Amino acid sequence: MATSVTETERKYEAPSDASLPDLTGITGVATGPEEFDLEATYFDTNDYRLARAGVTLRRRVGGEDEGWHLKLPAGEDSRQEVRVPLGRSVKTPPKDLSSLVRAHTRGSGLGPVAEIHTNRRRWQLTNGNGELLAEVVDDVVTAQTMGSSTTTTSWREIEVELGEGGDRALLDTVEQHLGEAGITPSSSKSKLSQVIGVKRDAIPTLGKKPTAGEVVLAYLHEQRAALQNQDPRVRRNEDDAVHQMRVATRRMRSALQAYGKVVDREATRTLTDELKWLASVLGTSRDLEVLRTRFENALHALPVELALGDVAARLTRHFAPLEAKAHQASVAALDDKRYFALLNSIDTLLASPPLTALASGKAKNVLPRLVEKARHRLDVRIEAALTTSEGDEALHEARKAAKRLRYSAEVAEPALGKHAKALRKRAKDVQTVLGEHQDSVVARPVLLDLGRGDENGFTFGLLYGQEVELAHKAEAELPALWRKLSKEHL
Repeated sequence: MATSVTETERKYEAPSDASLPDLTGITGVATGPEEFDLEATYFDTNDYRLARAGVTLRRRVGGEDEGWHLKLPAGEDSRQEVRVPLGRSVKTPPKDLSSLVRAHTRGSGLGPVAEIHTNRRRWQLTNGNGELLAEVVDDVVTAQTMGSSTTTTSWREIEVELGEGGDRALLDTVEQHLGEAGITPSSSKSKLSQVIGVKRDAIPTLGKKPTAGEVVLAYLHEQRAALQNQDPRVRRNEDDAVHQMRVATRRMRSALQAYGKVVDREATRTLTDELKWLASVLGTSRDLEVLRTRFENALHALPVELALGDVAARLTRHFAPLEAKAHQASVAALDDKRYFALLNSIDTLLASPPLTALASGKAKNVLPRLVEKARHRLDVRIEAALTTSEGDEALHEARKAAKRLRYSAEVAEPALGKHAKALRKRAKDVQTVLGEHQDSVVARPVLLDLGRGDENGFTFGLLYGQEVELAHKAEAELPALWRKLSKEHL
């Protein structure tokens, strides 16, 4: 059975003759050194797709945590490590782990690409209560690539990993002490990247005066990374994973739609259709999660005497099988060739972007006009919602337009600064209140079904009445929020 931990660590390059500083002076207590011999075999595709994505998969023997380890990006200096016991297989990674990297492998096989031997000395830094603050390890590494031709190399490196009681300020303190001893941050994020010479694909950085194309492409790179990083979390049914993956999908789609005059719109129509499909698949699971959480929060807010019967159990019986089925459908979609084709299309777009002539213009000159176009779209939708009898559907269309404006401003924010940031926030306020209205629209028929002929009907009726009031409240708040948004200009 797979288990997971989040590790936060920094790596350093150490000359062979460098001595570690006195570690006891950092936290007051440093025990060690303990010595380990570690043997690890690393697995990847032939073209190192995992390494390029900042992912490592290895089988390690020796040490306190020997087994199969999958390390996934989890923010600055951090990675989520999913562990599986060694088992019998030596050459084939466990399905529990190989399934979590399908967003990268997409049907390609995984095989051994390097063997690494590490002689490790470890010190544990603790406080006066014995709480682990950090571990410092001094590794002498010998590595060999595998395949048709092999190379062997060796080096020394220092790793500092936070314990449960440590924080990033401690990492900074240890780094300062190491620097005074001539030990500097490593240019490689992992042992594997150092031996095979492949670095993680980086999101493009923007200069002081970026072009419109550079700004849009940097944003698309960010969303691709977010989508791929959330993929294994969705497969493991982790909290909020579906929501975050769906948001990345929608952000990318909105950017391609809003900036079709920068990244040729005709060339991306098929891709945006497929992004819409993926968002729709994930939407079923997300919508159920939102409804269940909404009802549970509303129930907990009721006075105890008004919660007649076991309403909480009724909600569990209703939502648990639906959410399980929706999760299975989401994972099935992520294993489908259609999804892999979508990911391939994103890669192709970013490798050879179909930029227009406008893309070479200065971002500060080009992007405001396109953001304003998204704003005009929202103005039309809100005016229709407030002046016509289309009701809920018109407000729903306005919500989608607010979301597109929000993401459009978000794309432009690195180039346009505080004005784009203010517009994004105002658009988010409008999207939020309209989202509250739409959630109420979706919630009411579900509450009717739950309460019809049920012993808890009284309580579900109260919740239904609250949803009606929430919808009215959202409608009343919209005009003022719209006026505030209208005051923000690029």
